[in-house]
Amino acid sequence: MVKLLLFDIDGTLISSGGAGTTSMTKAFHELFLIPDGFRSVSMAGNTDPLILQEALSKHGLKKSVEKIKQFQSLYFALLQKEIEKPCPGKRIMPGIVQILENLQNNSSVVCGLLTGNWRGGAMIKLSYFKLASYFSLGAFADDSPHRQNLVPFAMKRVKSMIGQDIVPENIYVIGDTPLDIACATPHAVKTIAVATGSYSLEQLLPHKPDLHFPDFSKYETFLDLFKPD
Repeated sequence: MVKLLLFDIDGTLISSGGAGTTSMTKAFHELFLIPDGFRSVSMAGNTDPLILQEALSKHGLKKSVEKIKQFQSLYFALLQKEIEKPCPGKRIMPGIVQILENLQNNSSVVCGLLTGNWRGGAMIKLSYFKLASYFSLGAFADDSPHRQNLVPFAMKRVKSMIGQDIVPENIYVIGDTPLDIACATPHAVKTIAVATGSYSLEQLLPHKPDLHFPDFSKYETFLDLFKPD
């Protein structure tokens, strides 16, 4: 039985050291002449389109397709530069490389992404850390601004790739925020919470993930869950 593992990016796979937030803030300032435009906007677990929408509403700015496209283009260009800058907080999370390396050789597992990033931003981040090649598919904020709508996109894509459906109990959403857990609930798929982002394990547990880890430094324990039958 094939299993689909859907990983969040920020706080789960990597920390960009604030490159994403910095780039968004610079893009907003350049486009709308408003400094620190995302102050008090909740970002953890939220999607890029909703983060932008909240900032626009907060500053009384009208949302338009043209402005969103301009913002995206500017944000991606700035992120490409910002991610290259030295930063002490920038890193791959513990155990992630070992997990992805091992899963790459496991024919019963498909690794994918389920992220609130626009695809362009996701690929810039993962390419910098040399992680992009580990993922066969993804569901991104381009598909829907609402994270709870993303699981079906991933399910459809894995079916196209392997030629068969994967039952919900063999799909795992892996993330570091309550919103990662919540987005799986309507689709009856499983959840794995990891406390490597801005939420502690104590804050994640009330949201009832199926499995939980403080981090993936003991990666063998994680891999044991997905040993081929």
